[in-house]
Amino acid sequence: MANLFDSTNYPEIEPSQIVAGDRVSWKRTDFGTDYAPTAYALTYSARLESSGGTEISITASESGLDYIVEVGASTSAAYTVGVYHWQAYITRSADSERITVDTGTWEVIANRDAATTDPRSHVKKVIDAIEAVIEGRASQDQMGYAIAGRSLSRTPVADLLTLRDRYRAEYVRIQREERILNGQGHTGRILTRF
Repeated sequence: MANLFDSTNYPEIEPSQIVAGDRVSWKRTDFGTDYAPTAYALTYSARLESSGGTEISITASESGLDYIVEVGASTSAAYTVGVYHWQAYITRSADSERITVDTGTWEVIANRDAATTDPRSHVKKVIDAIEAVIEGRASQDQMGYAIAGRSLSRTPVADLLTLRDRYRAEYVRIQREERILNGQGHTGRILTRF
């Protein structure tokens, strides 16, 4: 792995995840030819899902024809955990006119060194609650867990088994995606026919 504190090694794409309390950086090398950093500015504006009032705003700095984005650890530590929808826009310095040049999402995740929250994903919590109800060992919180407006304690066992299988499949899919993103490959079978 290259030294990510060195701007020559910054990824050339926005992160999909930001750990609250970590330094995060990337660069955009694809805008500088059309929008010279000396005459334009690149800014990111991100809004938290289900809470439009929570915003992250980041302005890139210039490095030749590249736009460099750097967020310090102390700044990201204040970010609220959740999924954000962002847009990147170029502003013309001469008259402050702007255009949107890219959009996407990133997820701010908790810093496990500082956060005391349950690290399980929503999908894993649902699986655990369903299995606890099926096994007859559910806590009051698990019994009161509701999916699509239905309490687990009042759901027939056949429906619980169907829900459990559906959530397990989703959990396996998420784990495979994480393994691939981390360069670990996948654990699924590859079938061939001759």
